[in-house]
Amino acid sequence: MKKRNETKKVCIGRVQVGGQHKIVIQTMAKNRAKHIKEALKEINTYATEGAEMIRFSVLDDADALAFKTLKAQTDVPLIADIHYNHRLALMAIEAGVDKIRINPGNINDQEKVKAIVEKAKAFQIPIRLGINLGSLEKNAEKAYGKTAKAMVESAKTYVEFFESLDFYDIVISLKASDVATTIEAYSLAAEIFDYPLHLGITEAGPTYQGTIKSAAALGALIYQGIGDTIRISLSGDRLDELKACKTLLAAFDLYKHPTLISCPTCGRLAYEMGPIITEIEQYLENHPTDLKVAIMGCSVNGPGEAQDADIGIAGGKNEALLFIKGKIVKKIKEDEIIKTLIDAIERYDKS
Repeated sequence: MKKRNETKKVCIGRVQVGGQHKIVIQTMAKNRAKHIKEALKEINTYATEGAEMIRFSVLDDADALAFKTLKAQTDVPLIADIHYNHRLALMAIEAGVDKIRINPGNINDQEKVKAIVEKAKAFQIPIRLGINLGSLEKNAEKAYGKTAKAMVESAKTYVEFFESLDFYDIVISLKASDVATTIEAYSLAAEIFDYPLHLGITEAGPTYQGTIKSAAALGALIYQGIGDTIRISLSGDRLDELKACKTLLAAFDLYKHPTLISCPTCGRLAYEMGPIITEIEQYLENHPTDLKVAIMGCSVNGPGEAQDADIGIAGGKNEALLFIKGKIVKKIKEDEIIKTLIDAIERYDKS
């Protein structure tokens, strides 16, 4: 993986985005901000599962004003997602929100944008320029079509305007619903801007399809050193989004997360491996660690993979060999594998 891009440091509440090796995970609430009880439940659930920032749609005055109540009960950074009505952004800022997201495609009156910038500047909170291919501002689309270049040029126009107002707490996103345009847009932006980039595929799709598309696009960008915060947008449970984010970042050593290696199984499989994988995967999800655990089904690739893991098993007929730190520890019966693996994980000494 290439060295992380150097970007400006922007603080969203207690969380820093940019100017560091880390990529910050975020998600978006399903409930409205004004539904206080449900909103707080989401905040607490998502924060427990790894979200460091949570965004809310703001559709009316009650949503905007709700941030005062929400912020009194949580220190998780909250973001107000604003479309069309700039007045809601001003209200949310005054209510204590930690960041504003605006879409240049639907708030493009210069005086209204200026009002948001001046208010954000006064309250010292950042603004994300959230540019989507599906809602491009008309001037950019007319000049360049629905392209990555159009998104980047739109961002450039707004960044220059913000800077003319002496405002620099800026985060930029350039989301499309397809992989190629997303990669192109962020790659172009990384050459032009030194502001933090919020990575994402917009409307990525249902869990399986959306996760694959997001991993393809965002993984390519992360490998290039691009990106400072991430949301994987799935049409489903937000916990699936967070799991996908953590797994993707862990693949690049950017998140502390267990790695579970298991073979795809074939005719060489000598024991019932499926239930063991399911049980250990669930255990690792509930017990965060950066250990590499291998569950292998036969004697061909099994010993080598198990040897390379922190803890591993390689199967034989109705039994398996247990490896710890590359060395065979003992032979175990099939019905003892799960208990033995969990015990080895809990007792593992990294020294």
